[in-house]
Amino acid sequence: MAIKKKGLGKGIDALIPEFEKNAAVMNNDDSISEGKAVLELKLSTIEPNKGQPRKDFDEDALKALADSIAEYGVIQPIVVQKIKENRYTIVAGERRWRASRIAGLKTIPAIIKDYNEQTVMEIALIENLQREDLNPIEEALGYRELMDKYSLTQEQISIRIGKSRPAIANSLRLLTLCDQVLEYVRTGRIFSGHARCLVTITDKEGQIAVANEIIKHDLSVRDTELLVKNLNKDRKERLPKKDKDIYIADIETRLSKRLGYKVTLSEGTRKNKIEIDYYNNEDLEKILNYLGLSI
Repeated sequence: MAIKKKGLGKGIDALIPEFEKNAAVMNNDDSISEGKAVLELKLSTIEPNKGQPRKDFDEDALKALADSIAEYGVIQPIVVQKIKENRYTIVAGERRWRASRIAGLKTIPAIIKDYNEQTVMEIALIENLQREDLNPIEEALGYRELMDKYSLTQEQISIRIGKSRPAIANSLRLLTLCDQVLEYVRTGRIFSGHARCLVTITDKEGQIAVANEIIKHDLSVRDTELLVKNLNKDRKERLPKKDKDIYIADIETRLSKRLGYKVTLSEGTRKNKIEIDYYNNEDLEKILNYLGLSI
């Protein structure tokens, strides 16, 4: 039974089109074509996919699934890929495979497919996202691997996974956080919404300090936004002002004396400015007359 959730792309159905229409259960019939039917494979011949984005499995949830499998069996087959004679690696369904072992099963229903490495990674990521099995850090690492290992852009990942490009970008930004804060997010001590607020804090110590405040006082995301905003504002105000270039300062002094009004020269990122202070129309007229102009 294919699971579709939150409109994540075309889902696994698009990558495994024969999943339901060829789900006739067979038992160790080697004459059946790969990908055309559900086979009963020995659990001992199957191994997890090392590239699986999900690293953490909740033990209590696995035990609950194992109890269900012990009573009703594995209702949805897993998907595997043959790596050598009588050896398979999991494409989708590692949680069911783990729970089946806990339940004491010897075999598990499976569909054998032949995919390239990138497609295996995409299917594993999509399956976990659809089931909401990944924590925010695992999700971000999955996107990062698709980008680094397969040179996919955020836009391409967005199309394949079925999430908006800004959502992909926001997820990847979490990976800029320090290791301790990443661990807080991974273990659920703070949520991804809190973590996105911390991204704007550039130093490790500041990130950890605010994260600890979130945990200690059970701060909401909105409270965290305000805390970080005030913290960044205070730090900006405490930064020492850059001394003005002595050459620029000398020009300001000479212009101010010549005009009789304060003159300020300021440097910008794209252009510079000369500012002349005056208080009324009479002052403005004096300045214009000095420059040979009139109102």
